[in-house]
Amino acid sequence: MLLLFGLSGPAQAQHKFHLGKKPKTTKPAPPRKPAPAVEPPAVRQALREAAKLESSFKDSEALSKYQEVLTLNPTHYESLWQSAVLSVRIGARYSDETRKSAYFDAAHRYADRALLLQPEGGESNYAAALALFNQATLRNARGRLKAYRDLRSYVYLATEQRPDLAEAWQLLGRWQYRVAHYNLLERLFSKLVLGGVPQGGSSRAAMEALEKARQLDPNRLQFCYDLARMYVYQGRRQMAIALLREAAKIPPVTSDDLVVSRLCQQMLPPLVRKDLRRQKREARRLPWQAAPADTLAPK
Repeated sequence: MLLLFGLSGPAQAQHKFHLGKKPKTTKPAPPRKPAPAVEPPAVRQALREAAKLESSFKDSEALSKYQEVLTLNPTHYESLWQSAVLSVRIGARYSDETRKSAYFDAAHRYADRALLLQPEGGESNYAAALALFNQATLRNARGRLKAYRDLRSYVYLATEQRPDLAEAWQLLGRWQYRVAHYNLLERLFSKLVLGGVPQGGSSRAAMEALEKARQLDPNRLQFCYDLARMYVYQGRRQMAIALLREAAKIPPVTSDDLVVSRLCQQMLPPLVRKDLRRQKREARRLPWQAAPADTLAPK
């Protein structure tokens, strides 16, 4: 009978002995983190060269190096999102819309591939939002509003995952200000066709986002220019003047910086003149406002 169950006498006895005891539970060992993949020497060399070229503001050459990495490793995350950002940066310099569109579309494709690798990555979401924001400038009204709706989740996730990325805060501020100033037709179309105006549009929030970007990178002239324009549109002339005077102390490094620096210089004098006229008007009213009531009464 014992052999029918595959147990001999001693073995069965041993088995019955263990039945009366509670089996020991061992704490599972924590899962080991996978070791980071070792990149081939050719990839490491190309990345070093790309970073060096980018720091020297040679965007086209840096993009070529990241593309070289992608030929060796098509799923290289850093090269994908960097290629997206550089493609937007290069395309924005062209006045021809065909070339702009080609670079912006390429940026969108790079960003989509980066999102497949890291759907919640701060860099991949920033790249996707940046590509959409720039593509919107070339679309008709319907496509533009759809792009602004779609990029909302990307730009918010970018600032959440990479709060140290100044460019993400700048983009968030630009988007918030644009959505806050939808005209009546844009708001009506968004409500009827796109499910509503995207939440988060606010002039105050936009200025706070740009101020955050400036805190992270105070020497970026583009941040100064964007924020100064918001101050002007919101009637904060003195804040705009102070900011533009700070911008005048920042030396331009690239040709793009030089263009923005000149825009800042052009914006400042009219604001100063308007502020001086305001001060003169207040100075003329001041004696009458400060005079005692009995001196103003008719005798």
